[in-house]
Amino acid sequence: MGRRFRGESHHKVDAKGRVSIPASFRRVLEASDPNWRDGDNPELVIVYGDHRRNFLECYTIEAIEEVDAKIDSLPRGSMERKMLQRLFHGQSFPTNVDETGRLVLPAKLRAKIGLENEAFFIAAGDTFQIWKPETYEAEELARTEEWLDELPEDFDPLIFLDSAKEE
Repeated sequence: MGRRFRGESHHKVDAKGRVSIPASFRRVLEASDPNWRDGDNPELVIVYGDHRRNFLECYTIEAIEEVDAKIDSLPRGSMERKMLQRLFHGQSFPTNVDETGRLVLPAKLRAKIGLENEAFFIAAGDTFQIWKPETYEAEELARTEEWLDELPEDFDPLIFLDSAKEE
């Protein structure tokens, strides 16, 4: 596992679908692209998925290769393999960061998540997500707050990490 994405930020999207990627995210993309050399544009894969997905998941080359290896380990012809190939191979868009540190998001991807003038980026470990800001606030932020509200006031979520080691 290479470097991880950290943080969140808002960025303008222009009429051609160009959006700047946070500089720290670009460093992770570079470090996680085995073919990247200084002066090159790092590659990534945007998985847009099915109708239930309201965001774009951006995978580093290392992260998508890890997913591909797991899909390849499933029995050829199995329904699970076919469906995962469709979701991760078919419903994805391989691209690269341009020389000015931007992504060009095709109209199809922007329309799928309702992206217009602004994009919200949030780190998710070895991937990052691009959301329409209003959708993120209405869905994900609300879900996080709801989850936290169910826990006692003095609860430390880090305890989940301790229980993960025991399994």
